[in-house]
Amino acid sequence: MGAKTLGTVHVVVAAGRWNHDRLRYRRHRLAEFLQNETREGKVIWLCPVPDKKEPERRRLPNGIIEWAIPDLFPNKIFRFGRYIDFFYEKKLRAFLDELEREKAGKYYLWYTFPGFPALSELFPWDKTVYDCSDLWSYPMEGRQTAVSFLRRKVVQQAEDRVIHKAGTIFCTSDYLYSQVLNRLGPDRAPHVHTLENGVEFAAFAGVEKRNGAPVSHSGTVFGYIGGIKPKLDFKLIQKTAERHPEWLFFLVGPDGTGRSDEFRRLLQTKNVVWKGSIPPAEVPAYMQMIDVGVMPYKPTSYNAAVFPLKLFEFLAAGKPVVGAHLPSTKKYAAEGIYAYTESDDPEDFMRLCQKMAEESADEVYRQARIRLARSKNWNGIFREMVEKVN
Repeated sequence: MGAKTLGTVHVVVAAGRWNHDRLRYRRHRLAEFLQNETREGKVIWLCPVPDKKEPERRRLPNGIIEWAIPDLFPNKIFRFGRYIDFFYEKKLRAFLDELEREKAGKYYLWYTFPGFPALSELFPWDKTVYDCSDLWSYPMEGRQTAVSFLRRKVVQQAEDRVIHKAGTIFCTSDYLYSQVLNRLGPDRAPHVHTLENGVEFAAFAGVEKRNGAPVSHSGTVFGYIGGIKPKLDFKLIQKTAERHPEWLFFLVGPDGTGRSDEFRRLLQTKNVVWKGSIPPAEVPAYMQMIDVGVMPYKPTSYNAAVFPLKLFEFLAAGKPVVGAHLPSTKKYAAEGIYAYTESDDPEDFMRLCQKMAEESADEVYRQARIRLARSKNWNGIFREMVEKVN
């Protein structure tokens, strides 16, 4: 009797290990959705790692198989090797050998970042998909250097290969959609789609209110919950906090800045509190500790492409939101729900914060926020993705 044929094997190419920084991105939710929907198949999480010398395979608690492919060297500067065939092709051999032994009915390749571009050519995939969620070739902090220029060229070349190999492409913002289409040409437009980020709505439904601030404070609590990264405008937060000592700014999430000078100076402000990393399951409860969600981003090319994961999470928790320099979110600006500015004047950001603070407890607005978030549930987004791919 021959070996039993598996169903579909989904390979998700991700930017880092599953639990790299204890944050759940779109790619994590996509992989879990595929895992739940796949019958008699499997999901493989393929990622580069800086801390290994040999490829490593392990099964995660959720059943997903993680394959870790070592970088050239541990130092961050050598991560360019993820985009150049010579530095990773041999390291993929054990992984590809396992794929060939699977004898699956179908093999789907899902790029969620443009690393390992040759993988699309090293195996006879039934479908190749690119889920584009960032402007990968641009520096997050917006500062251009000779090194960042060279890196941009390398990443763009790798991404061009992924884009041209993918049969279906999803973009999380209209900006990314236009960038991809400019590189492909109008003939490929039917294969490129904008599908913004969503929310695990059920995780926020019915979470009990927590009265009181995270520290002893009687004023309005403004919160940011997510990765603390260089794309955030720390100077804007600091100016706002100093101007309004009656407000508290509560930051929750791992430090992805390397403790930058800007971030360290911000933390010296008396009415700024940083919690650090928390388990993803606790995010809904922490949302109930704040009055207004804030998304103060820097005016950079990278942020022009971003659609923040936190927008609909804040709204699902019933909280109003203030955003800056996130053009992809402008369409959701509405009274009592979301206030948005592209102004470089901190006073405009402060004015919107004050307005949303005054409207935060309004029950009519609170229900409107929740209704909007409910319409953006992740499962609906991923079902649409799978339908378009098939």
